[in-house]
Amino acid sequence: MDKNETGRGISTETSSPEALKSIALKVREHIIRLSAGGGCFIGASLSCVEIMVYLYAEFLRPGKERGGNPAGVDEKSISRRKNPGRDYLFLSKGHDVPALYGTLVEMGWLDKDRLKNHLSTRDSIYWHPNTNIPGVEFHSGSLGHLPAVASGVALDCRIGGGDNRVVVITGDGELNEGSVWETLLVANAYGLDNLTLVVDRNQFQANIRTEELVPLEPLEDKFRAFGCAVRRIDGHDFEALGAAFEELPMQKGKVNIIIADTVRGRGLPSIEARADRWFCAFSDAEIRELLEELHGNVHARIESETLVVR
Repeated sequence: MDKNETGRGISTETSSPEALKSIALKVREHIIRLSAGGGCFIGASLSCVEIMVYLYAEFLRPGKERGGNPAGVDEKSISRRKNPGRDYLFLSKGHDVPALYGTLVEMGWLDKDRLKNHLSTRDSIYWHPNTNIPGVEFHSGSLGHLPAVASGVALDCRIGGGDNRVVVITGDGELNEGSVWETLLVANAYGLDNLTLVVDRNQFQANIRTEELVPLEPLEDKFRAFGCAVRRIDGHDFEALGAAFEELPMQKGKVNIIIADTVRGRGLPSIEARADRWFCAFSDAEIRELLEELHGNVHARIESETLVVR
């Protein structure tokens, strides 16, 4: 019996931690290549790779319509979301979409060649999610909006008697948005324990550390004060991710919060945890060096300018 019959994950391979690490490495390669030309938000995309890979390969139930051979399913049937029994993933920190693109390619939902259309007018592959891409649930980019959307979907599933799980990935800087906390108050009032918020806690927002701008800690205490059940893990550890998601729901009637501690730029020591390397447009030569660095062969020499927000 494969995973699609058991209703866990969309990968049909045996997903040991080593197998998942191999997928994550390939996803990082895609992200690096997407940082050429017009560039992308590479730092935050690299920080959430393991989260994205685990969710798509192990946790999310796509439903029979998308099982077995996802690459062979008509894209229109995927984009119309016709399967009522499936799970939902909302990427609220939409600028991390390169990690989603790369994961969808490795899961067989998105043709790898389409990534070559990044930022072109002939496709919908650009800096933020677009529902024309198979696997994208909702447009996002303006931060703080998708927790509310996900909450509405979770409530609808509950009213309809479904056992759908609804996951939304947020950034940590995104938690400055009051709409996130308003959503948690409402979601807990309705007892939506089928809703899980995953916080990519990479400690940065744009080109400044979160604790230097609007301090967030103690984050667990704040979520608990809003009625949530909370667990904090290493967001790059597949076994820790598995243990956290297998525990869901953590507590009956409470929204689940998984705070995933991550490193911005993970996998590339030359840009890891650097405030000035959140959005990058690298040269072809730098891309080649970064791919070598990803595989542990060199320390990339980066000279391209970066985007600064003041």
